[in-house]
Amino acid sequence: MDGPWQIRRARTADGRRLVPLERRCFSDPWSAEAFEELFSSPFGHGFVAEHLGEIDGYLVARAVAGEGEILNLAVAPEVRGQGLGARLLTAALDSLVRAGAREVFLEVREGNLTAQSLYTHRGFRPIGRRTRYYRNPVEDAIVLRLALPGGA
Repeated sequence: MDGPWQIRRARTADGRRLVPLERRCFSDPWSAEAFEELFSSPFGHGFVAEHLGEIDGYLVARAVAGEGEILNLAVAPEVRGQGLGARLLTAALDSLVRAGAREVFLEVREGNLTAQSLYTHRGFRPIGRRTRYYRNPVEDAIVLRLALPGGA
């Protein structure tokens, strides 16, 4: 389902607008300054999903030296299950390919089976575990990798 959202590149000014959603979705949230720094970086890739002036989701990533990394993907709880996360992921992967990334990595909470399903459906495969990676609450991370077109 496409839904009513416009997916667009994040701007530095979006950093402050993302904080309320970040706090709703994550127990160890990023600050506005962290978002702003990433969005102003030549290596940063950010996408927001807007509807009627509200941001219902976002994805932040970076690409350096042929490697991409998904840093955060958040979708407002009331609009989950409508394909928004998949749309944001598609936008980010396309952007990372254009930036020259040959592979993409990410960490996902061991207990977040919904997110793991989204990523494995797109071809990400587990390659490792980071013990006690998440702090609040403490939980292991599963490391996932996806080879991109032209990558190994």
